[in-house]
Amino acid sequence: MADLTTDPVQFLDWLYRSIPLTTSMQIERLDFDGRTLELHVPLAPNVNDKGTGFGGSISALATLAGWCLTTLYLRDQGLDCDVVIADAHQSYKAPIKDAFSARVSLPSQADRDHLLNRIAERGRGRLDLQIDVICDGQAACSMQGRYVAIKR
Repeated sequence: MADLTTDPVQFLDWLYRSIPLTTSMQIERLDFDGRTLELHVPLAPNVNDKGTGFGGSISALATLAGWCLTTLYLRDQGLDCDVVIADAHQSYKAPIKDAFSARVSLPSQADRDHLLNRIAERGRGRLDLQIDVICDGQAACSMQGRYVAIKR
């Protein structure tokens, strides 16, 4: 059986072992209060040739934040699911010149109930999330992502 921890420190350790990119990006911290999740990274390992945040790292961090939130939410509900991103759209608003983070919150109770009902009825469901990448207190990138959960 998979490790179904929901403790943020243990979950981040599991991420390092399960998704090697997370160590290369040097994710420093994962904060999760049961509703909102944040992932924090330094600029240096995620920089481009202009000295600002590399678009691929920004996109990866946003994608990962939504994946983590969905996974942790389902684990909190006692569900063991494979979570994948099915669709994403990003909008880059400003260059990232310092350490940055991705922040995502659970959607409405109705959306969460719909996800859980679909998993119970069909073994799979989806969750649409808005993820913001923040640098110096401002949203530098926004991503709309659709995550699909498939019961194992």
